[in-house]
Amino acid sequence: MKLIKLASAITLATAISATAFAGGMKNSNPMVGGAAMVATNDIVDNAVKSKDHTTLVAAVTAAGLVETLKSPGPFTVFAPTNAAFAALPAGTVDTLLKPENKGTLTAVLTYHVVAGKLDAKNLAQQVKDGGGKATLATVQGGELTVTAVGKDLVVTDAKGGSSKVTIGNVYQSNGVIHVVDSVLLPQ
Repeated sequence: MKLIKLASAITLATAISATAFAGGMKNSNPMVGGAAMVATNDIVDNAVKSKDHTTLVAAVTAAGLVETLKSPGPFTVFAPTNAAFAALPAGTVDTLLKPENKGTLTAVLTYHVVAGKLDAKNLAQQVKDGGGKATLATVQGGELTVTAVGKDLVVTDAKGGSSKVTIGNVYQSNGVIHVVDSVLLPQ
């Protein structure tokens, strides 16, 4: 009988330890584009590891924004996926990546960046405090509107286009990334 109680106690302790470990893992950064995001890396160092963000990385490089996004920040970045860029009209990305269009490319990219570290909890609170929407000033100088649709956060650009946050709270040493499913466009 004592052996059965001891075995039960060991099993229970093991289950509690496993649950505690799993709970700790739940709070770690998500995988993005098949790569582990590391909270001690900066925005650029993590983005280059994501196979879903190769177009964004190429655009950031072409716009000369690598050093800015490696700086201390903090920044909140709404990061469009390759599929989001592919959904733009044919030829748009190729045109934006041309050296003569660096200004336009920079404006589009910095429109996806907000100064400060705004995680999903903070954004949801701003939406609640704003009566259902939060207005964010972008580094580009324009505004983005965040709303909640069910449990999802939706970001709307100046042209009325909306983008859903598909992976939120990807913490970085210099801010936070929220993966979005479309490219946001300034006025």
